[in-house]
Amino acid sequence: MALRAPPGERSVDALLSFGVLNLDKPPGPSAHQVAAWVRDMAGLDRAAHAGTLDPKVTGCLPLLLGDATRLAQVFDDSPKEYVAVLELHGPPPADLDAVVEEFEGPVYQKPPRKSAVVRRLRVREVHALDALETDDRQALLRVRCESGTYVRKLCHDLGLALGTGAHMGDLRRVGTEPFDDTSLATLHDFADALAWAGGDADEDADPDPLRAVVRPAERALDHLPPVTIAESAAAEVAEGAPVYAPGVVEAPDAPTESLVACHTPDGSAVCLGRLVGDPDAERGLVVDLERVLV
Repeated sequence: MALRAPPGERSVDALLSFGVLNLDKPPGPSAHQVAAWVRDMAGLDRAAHAGTLDPKVTGCLPLLLGDATRLAQVFDDSPKEYVAVLELHGPPPADLDAVVEEFEGPVYQKPPRKSAVVRRLRVREVHALDALETDDRQALLRVRCESGTYVRKLCHDLGLALGTGAHMGDLRRVGTEPFDDTSLATLHDFADALAWAGGDADEDADPDPLRAVVRPAERALDHLPPVTIAESAAAEVAEGAPVYAPGVVEAPDAPTESLVACHTPDGSAVCLGRLVGDPDAERGLVVDLERVLV
């Protein structure tokens, strides 16, 4: 297996085969359907979404293209951020802000009947919950929460606590760490960028629009502690070897068993793994492999 070119030097084809698209999902199709459309539009074998969104929900849906689908696990525990409309069943009480604030922290939830997971009581962390504004019987909420939190259930429980009853109206995801809504691209943006990158003739091709919407897959690893390894060590990792101390160029001060991303000095991702040893040691295992990316 060959090592990839540095992220900033990849061709359009290389970018599509190991890239990430921060898609602004439209209402209507499922996340799975949108991923299939993007896969077919780009002529790829694989594309995967990073975190399910219900058909009616819009917003931040990172799509992993080609070999970047190997990175899906990095989104399993990434915090999510939403803007939701809380539809109250009565006039908002004077203590709305105070009640909303009480829902920050761990909350008990049971997945809905239509969910794809086992329906048992579980705990999810609400990192931040704010009522941004109210209008008649509607309140606009911003929710930052642990992955797997059901905002619809949160809205129902808020209604009970407020004494009015409530349900969730519109919902938009504005963040899936490390992505947010400042770099979203629509399906139309992606289709236009593909057309420009292809061009009717070689002299008409312009890769810049595609580079603006599809980022190197390394962008999806920005929130993970980085371990820089020598190219000789990367070549061994490409064949399935773990990372040993002599091959480590630089490593973070991270807790043992942390999920880390290993890169070559030019920034090209090599693997995902768990930090298991001292990178400052002269010998010994440092990173145990979980996913080889080259």
